Amino acid sequence: MNQINSVTERFIEFKTCVLIPTYNNAGTLAAVISDVLQYTDQVIVVNDGSTDDTASLLQKFPGLQVITHPVNKGKGCALQTGFRYAFEKGYQYAISIDSDGQHFAKDLYRFLDKLSEAPNAIIIGARNMQQENVPAKSSFGNKFSSFWCKVETGITLPDTQSGYRLYPLLPLSKIHFLTHRFEFEIEVLVRAAWSGVELLSVPVSVFYAPKEERVSHFRPFKDFVRISILNTVLVLVRLLYIIPRNFLRGLFDKKARQQFINQHILHPHHSDELKAASVAVGVFMGIVPLWGFQLAIAIFLSLVLRLNKGLVLIAANISIPPMIPLIIYLSYKMGAFWMGHNAMPFVFSKHISLHDITANLQQYIYGSITLAVVAGIALGLISYLLMKVFKRKMLMAA
Repeated sequence: MNQINSVTERFIEFKTCVLIPTYNNAGTLAAVISDVLQYTDQVIVVNDGSTDDTASLLQKFPGLQVITHPVNKGKGCALQTGFRYAFEKGYQYAISIDSDGQHFAKDLYRFLDKLSEAPNAIIIGARNMQQENVPAKSSFGNKFSSFWCKVETGITLPDTQSGYRLYPLLPLSKIHFLTHRFEFEIEVLVRAAWSGVELLSVPVSVFYAPKEERVSHFRPFKDFVRISILNTVLVLVRLLYIIPRNFLRGLFDKKARQQFINQHILHPHHSDELKAASVAVGVFMGIVPLWGFQLAIAIFLSLVLRLNKGLVLIAANISIPPMIPLIIYLSYKMGAFWMGHNAMPFVFSKHISLHDITANLQQYIYGSITLAVVAGIALGLISYLLMKVFKRKMLMAA
C-alpha cells in the first residue's frame, strides 16, 4: 500500500496522467482501467469509435476523463487527441497503456523513476521478447521496427513497438505529425528524436493471451504498407535534411562543434583502419559520377557499413568547386585508357563546361569511376599512414 501511495503522489507531483486509447476492447478494458485506478485517478480514455460495449462500460467509471471519436480514426489519432486534451488540462506527461490487457499498472512506477532522471525523454516500456509465449509475428515486427528506428535516428532501442510509454507533452505539442494509425508510434519516436527528445527504455512485464483470445486490429497488408512507406520517407529525410542540418548547426556552436569532432571524427573507439576506410569511401563517393546523390549515398553507406560518418562527409567534399576542373581533367585522362583509339583529347582549363563533358560522356564516366577507386584507395592509405605517424609521435612525446 505504501508503494501505491508513493506512486499516486508522484503522479500529482510530476503532473502526469495515464492515457488509454481503445477500440473494440470491451472484453479487457474494464480490467485495465481498474488496474490503473489503484495507482492514480488521473486517467484519460480515448474511445476511438468503438462499436462494441465500450461506451456503456466506461459509464461504470464516473471519475474517468473520456473523449469519444464518433468514428474510428486509428490509434495514432487517438493518442494525439489524448495528448492535446491532457496538455490543455495542464498535464506535462502522459503514460499510454494499451487496452488489450497486455501491460500491467504495477510497472507505472518504473516510468516515474526514470522520469525523475530524464525529464525530457520518451520512455518506452521494453517487453521481454524472448519469453516463450511471444507471437512470432510480434518478435519479427519488433526487430524490423527497431532496425529502421536505428537507421532513422542512430539510437538503439530494445523495443520500439511497445504501446506502454511515457510521453513529454510540451515538445510533442510543437510537432505536426503526419500519420494517424499504427505507424504513428514509429513517427513519434523518430520525429521527437530529431527534435532533441531523448529515447529511453525501462523493462516492463507483458502478458500475451492465448492465440484464440487475442484481439488485434493490425491489418497485416495495409498497415505494413503504411509503415514501409513511412520508413522510406523518414530515411530519406534523415539523409537529405536531418544529418546535414545537425552538421551545419554544429559548425556554429562551439560546444556542439567540439562534441561533433570528438564523437564523429576523432572517435576514440574507431580503429585507424576504420577511419582510413571512411576516408576512402568518402573520396570515392565525392568523385564517382552520381551527380546530386553523392552526399546522400555517402551518408547511407556510412550508416550501413558503420563507418566514421564525420570523416565520410568531409572526404566526400573533395569535389568542391576549386577541385572540379582538376577532377574532370584527370577523369578524362584515365578514361582515355579504357577508350583506346577512340579516346578524345582533352585540354585542362578552368573554363571546362558542361558541353565538354557531355560531348565525351562515356570517356568521362569510365575515367571518373577509375579515378574514384584510385583516389579513394590512395587517400585512404595516406590517411592511415599519417594516423600511425601521428600516434607514434604522441607516444614518443609522452
